[in-house]
Amino acid sequence: QVQLQESGGGLVQPGGSLRLSCAASGSIFSIRRMGWYRQGPGNQRELVAVITNSGGSTNYADSVKGRFTISRDNAKNTVYLQMNSLKPEDTAVYYCNADVTSLSLNTNSYWGQGTQVTVSS
Repeated sequence: QVQLQESGGGLVQPGGSLRLSCAASGSIFSIRRMGWYRQGPGNQRELVAVITNSGGSTNYADSVKGRFTISRDNAKNTVYLQMNSLKPEDTAVYYCNADVTSLSLNTNSYWGQGTQVTVSS
């Protein structure tokens, strides 16, 4: 079994910064693509940013380009999302997602439980 645990959410004023972390644990052989998604009030879940297993390639939603940075530490099985210049419209529950190959060599997509980010003055 594989678990993803997010941390780092909270309340921040517009223009502020937060750093989200997501650590994977369990029966892990390797982790492929990792990413962050978010779901705001009344909205569908949307992609925020993704990163390849080597960290050599990233992709961002247009709404966060230039403000958010995704990175990963493969030694710690952890992905990060540095969020700068936060706006009220960034308010959402942020979810971590990872494509994990387990020790049984099966590959599945896993989700964290979500962490709330609220941008408000």
